[in-house]
Amino acid sequence: MMLRIMDSHCHLQDAAFDDDRPVVWDRACKAGVGAVVPGYTLATSEAAVAWVRAQEGAWALVGLHPHDARDWQPDHRALLTEWLRQPRVVGIGEIGLDYHYQHSPPEVQQRVFWEQLSLARDLNVPVSVHMREAEEDTWRILREVGHTRGVIHSFTGSWAFAQRVLDLGWYLSFSGIVSFKNAQDLRDIVAKVPPDRILVETDAPYLSPVPWRGQRNEPVRVIRVAEIIAAQKSCHTEEVFSFTMSNTFELFSLPGDRN
Repeated sequence: MMLRIMDSHCHLQDAAFDDDRPVVWDRACKAGVGAVVPGYTLATSEAAVAWVRAQEGAWALVGLHPHDARDWQPDHRALLTEWLRQPRVVGIGEIGLDYHYQHSPPEVQQRVFWEQLSLARDLNVPVSVHMREAEEDTWRILREVGHTRGVIHSFTGSWAFAQRVLDLGWYLSFSGIVSFKNAQDLRDIVAKVPPDRILVETDAPYLSPVPWRGQRNEPVRVIRVAEIIAAQKSCHTEEVFSFTMSNTFELFSLPGDRN
C-alpha cells in the first residue's frame, strides 16, 4: 500500500460500517489513505485492536471516551496496558472531557481523563484527546499530568487554548468541520498553526466535510479536509498530504516504511 495521507482519527470499527467495511477500506487504500482507529468504549477499543491486526496502513488506539467515563473500573488501567502490547496498537484514545452533553458527570470525566493520561505518560505512549466546552479543565489536567505526546482531535477550541497546547508540544487535528460555512474562526486558526503541528482526520462516520455534510463520513474524505487546510496555508494539497502524514507518523511513532 502506497500511503499518501493519514486519516489520524476515524472509527472504522463502528457499527456504521458493518455492512460495507471492506469496501470503505478498499476505497481508502486505493486513494493512498492510511488510518489511526481509536476506541471510545472498551468494546470498540477491543474491536479496533482486532481489526487493525490484519490491515496494512492502519493502527489502533484504545481508551474510554468522556461520554462513557462512568463505566471506568480500577482494573481498566491494566486492560489498556495489555492492549497496548498488541500488534499495531500505538497509543491511548479517544479520551478527554465533554461538557456539552455531560453523559458522565464532569468530576467523573476529569478523574478518568487523569487516569488514562497519566497511564500514557507512564508508558510514554501518545494520546488522542476529545475536548468540547472544557478548555480550562482540559488544560489544567494536561499541565498537572505533564504528558507531552498528544493531539487534540477534531479541534474546535479557541486560539488561546490552541497556543497553550502548542506550547506544550502537542498537535492539533482538524476534521471536516473546517469546511463548514460557519467555521471561519476555525479556518483562521488553521492559518496560524505551524505546519509541523497539524494533523488531519475525518472522525468517520461523523463530521463529513462539505459537500457531503450530513452523510456518513469515511476515511477517503480526509482528502477534502487536506484541500481546505491547503487553502488556508496557501500551499498545494500534496504539501498538506506530506506534512500531516509526517506529523502523524512522528506523533504515534508508527513503525515501518510509509510506502
